Amino acid sequence: MDKRIASWCLFDFANSSYSAVIAATVFPVYYASVVVGNEEGLGDIWWGRAIALSMAIVALASPFLGGIADYAKIKKRMMMFFTFMCVISVGLFSLLHEGMIIFGFVLIVLANIGMECSFVFYNAFLPEISHKDHCGRVSAWGYGTGYLGSIISLFLALIFIQQGYIKPIWIMVSLFFAVFSIPVFIFLPEDDMDKKRIFSSALQGLKNTIKYLRIMWSHLNTRKFLIAYLIYEDGVNTVIVFSSIFAATTLKFKPDELIYMYLLVQATAMLGAFVMAKSIDIKGPKKIVQVTLCLWIFVTIFSFFVNSKGLFVVIASLAGLGLGSLQAATRAFFSFFIPKGEEAKYFGVYNFVGKSSAIIGPVIFGYISSLYKTQRPAILSVCLFFIIGLIIVSFVDEVKTRKIQE
Repeated sequence: MDKRIASWCLFDFANSSYSAVIAATVFPVYYASVVVGNEEGLGDIWWGRAIALSMAIVALASPFLGGIADYAKIKKRMMMFFTFMCVISVGLFSLLHEGMIIFGFVLIVLANIGMECSFVFYNAFLPEISHKDHCGRVSAWGYGTGYLGSIISLFLALIFIQQGYIKPIWIMVSLFFAVFSIPVFIFLPEDDMDKKRIFSSALQGLKNTIKYLRIMWSHLNTRKFLIAYLIYEDGVNTVIVFSSIFAATTLKFKPDELIYMYLLVQATAMLGAFVMAKSIDIKGPKKIVQVTLCLWIFVTIFSFFVNSKGLFVVIASLAGLGLGSLQAATRAFFSFFIPKGEEAKYFGVYNFVGKSSAIIGPVIFGYISSLYKTQRPAILSVCLFFIIGLIIVSFVDEVKTRKIQE
């Protein structure tokens, strides 16, 4: 495998420690239940607010940053800056204790901004390091490698929990992310920085953002894709950030049980990403997106009725199987819309749409959960995002989309 592709995949391995431990399992429960207190759903509200605010900032900044990266040619530098912004913020989680709601809120927002903004530039390297006919499988390799990173970091977190330690987990995640990010900053193509444009890049980046938003919105297929992605990704993001809190609060999962469950989910997600990697290129990403959205609709409906930990683990595993395929296929699908040499700008818009979706879902989930004093009605609201997204994406013409790069 090309060392650039290998290092690109390894970055997903590195940041998945954050996704698995901080965003999805141990830390959400710790913040909602220990730092805030979640007896009346207050922890759900604060966690939803933190995620929504950070995603709103990322959504607004993503196309702007993408324009800056392309215009000033500092894509790699920007990726490094936001990566270590996340690393440092996560390390500071170790200072949190009961009642430090605002400090924790600020750190969550900063960590999430760092993580998600680094993805603007990470995604933008995909068309640059792989041929357009292989984008699907390379995208899937990245996600599959990321799930392996999730599994390893969760095992490490489990060791700490079994010994009665929680706070050292945040230090572990910070170091894991930092160390395994190093290869991507060594082997990915270097910036061809234009020093004369650094100071003017902010204004030009904003102009480019407006320009490319208009260009993309003017194409019917691109517009359909972006609307569908906005909606169904909202459901995905909401499930990811609240699944562990639902399991802990409603189904009474213990911390070690949460990790075992999520390990299984990551294993099935990794399996789904690798098994479907070639199918994305052969059958087309649109078909894979449709199939996996149908799976997610079933998962959310079934989750509303489940009362058994065992059944929830089974349904969560099915969700994981579709998660890797959906993410990889969506990213590959979007790459068809991008003319050569404009990757960062287009992926900035892609990130803008994806992260905009994460503003609404978490807020709605937290509000409904607090209003009804139970999280079950909030689950059904998520199902609607998948149904509407599926309907809209079905009208995207994949054949016309491929012609954009030709």
